[in-house]
Amino acid sequence: MTSELLAARIARHSDSPEAAVVDATGGISYREFWGAVECTAGSLAGSSRIAVLPTSDIGSLVVVVAAMRAGVSVVLLHRHLLAREFADAMAVCRPSLIVAHPRQHGRLHGWGAGNVVAPDGLALGPTEIIATPTPKSELLVGVTSGTTGPPKLFVRNQASWAATLDRSDALFDLGPGDRVSAPGTLDHTHFLYGALHGLTRGATVDLREPAAALEDAATHLYSVPTIAWDIARSGVRSASVREVLSSAARWAESGRAALAAVLPNAGLTHFYGASELSFVSYDRSERDGAEISGQVFDGVEIEIRDELLYVRSDMLFDGYLSRVGDHMTLTNGPDNYGWMTVGDRGRVEDGRLTLRGRGSETIVRAGLTVELTPIEAALLAVPGVLEAGVVGLPHDRTGEEPAAGVVVAQNDPISVARIRRHLRTVLPGPSLPVVLAVVDSLPRTPRGKLDRQALAATLATVRTVGSPDAPVTTNQTVSAPPS
Repeated sequence: MTSELLAARIARHSDSPEAAVVDATGGISYREFWGAVECTAGSLAGSSRIAVLPTSDIGSLVVVVAAMRAGVSVVLLHRHLLAREFADAMAVCRPSLIVAHPRQHGRLHGWGAGNVVAPDGLALGPTEIIATPTPKSELLVGVTSGTTGPPKLFVRNQASWAATLDRSDALFDLGPGDRVSAPGTLDHTHFLYGALHGLTRGATVDLREPAAALEDAATHLYSVPTIAWDIARSGVRSASVREVLSSAARWAESGRAALAAVLPNAGLTHFYGASELSFVSYDRSERDGAEISGQVFDGVEIEIRDELLYVRSDMLFDGYLSRVGDHMTLTNGPDNYGWMTVGDRGRVEDGRLTLRGRGSETIVRAGLTVELTPIEAALLAVPGVLEAGVVGLPHDRTGEEPAAGVVVAQNDPISVARIRRHLRTVLPGPSLPVVLAVVDSLPRTPRGKLDRQALAATLATVRTVGSPDAPVTTNQTVSAPPS
């Protein structure tokens, strides 16, 4: 049986006078929000795809929901795209129009976009009969940044998102009267999904800065470690938050403790998944040493083949979109039996999935395989270390050697010598970093993952200061490239 589709779930609340969305300029009720959605959907009827560069505003959400209501696919752009990446994505997707808040128009024109429409301009167009989307209708095309080639365009359909919403419904107590804080920009799917799930449940979605949302008694917070640290340092304390929802990026224990101190009644739930896989597992417990472990979602099947994690579920994407001439095709999706992998390694025991990183997260040092994930975990276990990233640097004699960048607490900075002493007690010799640098921030990809290539470039520069293998001292702090 097919689950109710996203827009239909929001329509259930269309007569409610309660607040649907709040942004920096004000708020809008469910009745007003759905009226804007219907009007905008009418102006989009008949389109195949539209491209949207969303910001944290009501208009962006109206456009996204309207497209999903009309069965029009949303090509979700993000602000970190390069001009060539934007051009490549547009050449493949060929959207009918590009929609963005006026403050994003300059960025789009800089990428080479022609006519760009503001969200409130769509509602002025002619209204046509709105088609009803089907479960297999294309719902979203996500755009990843390509490091050496064109970006990957991953496709999700209406049914896969409906199935993902079902899992959220089963896991979280969320409904009318609750307030969902989604403080990150909506071009990040973690925050866009949080906002849309809140709307399907009749809750109020707050797109403002986290401090403002917490002061207005937010009950659920979609977060990433950077935002969590901003909250912890802001001095704002909230007893209303019941749940913090994060991606499965590893959090330092000090970060968890700092957030718990200001959100004393909040549980912390980490999701493991990927753009291609959607939800796979979730974790509501403390981390177990160097490993990330979580409960597998209902309906998700996992097989381990040569240590690689293969997943089958009703939440998987359709494939990557590509075009040859006028022919458009989907490639590298699930196999004929519904299985796929994104290269993660792990094991499953008693319904719990333990991740061990990706194959690319290992190096060979003097003939010995060194995993980078346990080194990062060891660094994060040191009090005062807030974030850590480890990469492999080329070496003439040993092949590759581990190097680490760490972000430390400014109010009580820890010495590099103390960090090294700790690592020597918990890591084997081949895993000890030859470079250990304090950085202002770790470079991240647009999807929030550690940008190992950028970090390696920074740490390679650090290693050239003095002796190539000399440890970095506390006064040799370097800044990472902008994320």
